[in-house]
Amino acid sequence: MVEPRRLLVIFFLSTLLIAYSNANVEEIQKGTEEGDEEGKVGGQKAHGVTYDARSLIINGKRELLFSGAIHYPRSTPDMWPDLIKKAKQGGINTIETYVFWNGHEPVEGQYNFEGEFDLVKFIKLIHEHKLYAVVRVGPFIQAEWNHGGLPYWLREVPGIIFRSDNEPFKKHMKRFVTMIVDKLKQEKLFAPQGGPIILAQIENEYNTIQRAFREKGDSYVQWAGKLALSLNANVPWIMCKQRDAPDPVINTCNGRHCGDTFYGPNKRNKPALWTENWTAQYRVFGDPPSQRSAEDLAYSVARFFSKNGSMVNYYMYYGGTNFGRTSASFTTTRYYDEAPLDEFGLQREPKWGHLKDVHRALSLCKRALFWGVPTTLKLGPDQQAIVWQQPGTSACAAFLANNNTRLAQHVNFRGQDIRLPARSISVLPDCKTVVFNTQLVTTQHNSRNFVRSEIANKNFNWEMYREVPPVGLGFKFDVPRELFHLTKDTTDYAWYTTSLKLGRRDLPMKKNVSPVLRVASLGHGIHAYVNGEYAGSAHGSKIEKSFVFQRAVSLKEGENHIALLGYLVGLPDSGAYMEKRFAGPRSITILGLNTGTLDISQNGWGHQVGIDGEKKKLFTEEGSKSVQWTKPDQGGPLTWYKGYFDAPEGDNPVAIVMTGMGKGMVWINGRSIGRYWNNYLSPLKKPTQSEYHIPRAYLKPKNLIVLLEEEEGNPKYVHIVTVNRDTICSAVSEIHPPSPRLFETKNGSLQPKVNDLKPRAELICPGKKQIVAVEFASYGDPFGACGAYFIGNCTAPESKQVVEKYCLGKPSCQIPLDSIHFSDQNDACTHLRKTLAVQVKCA
Repeated sequence: MVEPRRLLVIFFLSTLLIAYSNANVEEIQKGTEEGDEEGKVGGQKAHGVTYDARSLIINGKRELLFSGAIHYPRSTPDMWPDLIKKAKQGGINTIETYVFWNGHEPVEGQYNFEGEFDLVKFIKLIHEHKLYAVVRVGPFIQAEWNHGGLPYWLREVPGIIFRSDNEPFKKHMKRFVTMIVDKLKQEKLFAPQGGPIILAQIENEYNTIQRAFREKGDSYVQWAGKLALSLNANVPWIMCKQRDAPDPVINTCNGRHCGDTFYGPNKRNKPALWTENWTAQYRVFGDPPSQRSAEDLAYSVARFFSKNGSMVNYYMYYGGTNFGRTSASFTTTRYYDEAPLDEFGLQREPKWGHLKDVHRALSLCKRALFWGVPTTLKLGPDQQAIVWQQPGTSACAAFLANNNTRLAQHVNFRGQDIRLPARSISVLPDCKTVVFNTQLVTTQHNSRNFVRSEIANKNFNWEMYREVPPVGLGFKFDVPRELFHLTKDTTDYAWYTTSLKLGRRDLPMKKNVSPVLRVASLGHGIHAYVNGEYAGSAHGSKIEKSFVFQRAVSLKEGENHIALLGYLVGLPDSGAYMEKRFAGPRSITILGLNTGTLDISQNGWGHQVGIDGEKKKLFTEEGSKSVQWTKPDQGGPLTWYKGYFDAPEGDNPVAIVMTGMGKGMVWINGRSIGRYWNNYLSPLKKPTQSEYHIPRAYLKPKNLIVLLEEEEGNPKYVHIVTVNRDTICSAVSEIHPPSPRLFETKNGSLQPKVNDLKPRAELICPGKKQIVAVEFASYGDPFGACGAYFIGNCTAPESKQVVEKYCLGKPSCQIPLDSIHFSDQNDACTHLRKTLAVQVKCA
């Protein structure tokens, strides 16, 4: 049933495309008379943002929008200019960000717009780089951010129901959203004021939970839309994944393949916009690596724009770091590391470069896409062409798609025989010249290196301080208090204590029988102590928060003390009725006693929010002086470790490798860089994350590092590294098209910038570095990936010498494939289309 269903989807979308064409021919012809190939639209005001069925119209011009998501609190302000600059160099013309309510108003009525939460500064930097901005106000954002961006105090507003037609929620939502929009208006940051903001978003993916609230959900959507419009930002508002977005709010698509899955705008006068094209998948602790290829991303973008799309936003373009306790339930500290800019702000190749190329290829099609009429042609069983032709002119752009996922195919298009690799799209900006194919990567590749710092790890000595589990705490209740309500998002931890007296006849008589402590919990985890001894730990997962802890314990005649340290790994960030989620112990029993199972759930429990080391601020210079530190032993639960290190050499990004540790948190000079969890292994038997980003902005010449280890890790092998992508590669074959960067549009026609368009390998070192070594070179049939290439059945012996001639000692180089030759004796692949694979080191 897979193939017929796929054909039905293709037929349905093609039908929509034809319907769009027929309905808009007159409008496009009118636009052709009034506009030009640069997208200018007659009759539009010079300042402001409007839209029609084709695109946004910004300051009187149509724009193809290539947007990248960069969240300001997931990096430090000193990183922002470089991230924005690299995005622009990658062909991005728009930066998108959410607004983080719980970061800006952690306490009701107390606002924070400083440091990494300086929203205005971030938007102004975008403007300085001459880019557009999209602000997704929410205020619910999900984003794998703690509590979906909603402040904890909102949970405790009487009678509140989140994201529903509920007066308490609407009151606070309206107040915050109004405050944000007014703040941005006061700074003149909206496009009609001369600023960069061209779109704003209200709510977020509400359709996914709307039915849970029945008519209250429907009316809430209408209310949210009216609220947005009432704020007079004078830019279009959007709602992502919201089929019933009220006019004139634009409904948009989120997903991996909106060119095939988007049902389209809910009104024919609205443009097709893609607010989240997921560049990989965020990861939670316990996950294996997440990947999405550059080829698949480029395919999805070309597909969407060929089907009347006019904006794509990469979620994320830079993922960054969930510092402190900002990540949602079980989400890793590293966020979307597989994005075009990795966690450290380094360009991940070929993703960054291949997307730059698809942006360039699509930009070469602007005139036909803006003013043309689309036609869909069938070229084969799984092959099709979408052709955009401007009426009465030669302006034409074609997108040739091979939807066969296994085999390359040859198609005849306008008299040309064109080879299409499996599951790929070729872009022809003049309907004649292939300037880009989504499956054929002409840009370079790279590999990330973690290099042990000589300076930082010199004389790195640890001291330790171990917490003692409490006994007989006050703040007593019959049953353990719910953990979210108890901690109020001020800490991950809360103690629960109780005691019970046992007689000699209560205890098991047999030596091989021990009592068992059982704790059924709603999440997220616990560490258990009995009579001061560590009994073990257990936890839930992202999929199943609830869990049961069961361990044999040693009980004694007389009074026994039980202490449970409940912990959280972030608040929930999605779903309906978030204010009614719960965590912490719900049932506590002791099994195996002579007198039977003993339920101590209502035994009377003392409570303490947080642990002593947090209260004493042991992670700060001053707070660390309040306890006696000792030399570390073999490791134990609930232990603080303190050390000092010098700032690493150079200016490359810095990370700490948490080898040998269990679970906890890291502070550098008093600032938390996030949670670590090295002993929660993925199905591949490896930690989900081992290296943790230390921003250079956090460092001084001499630095205090403090670790809180919850379990039984030992910091003996923890070390500081610097991070680079100085291993760069290229893999180009004889069938690769020339790069779209080698073409330009002049006087409405496509022209090459150079005379030689033959395939070539291109290498560019990052920064001001030079190529110092050729580590691999093979012209033949090499295989593998950057950092792990291998020679195949044949290779030209002179491959390495030719590459060294072109590249050594240079910051960049180009190696034409025809500069390397086989002799008749060594060509074992006579009939093979050959590939040149190169790997070099920059320094």
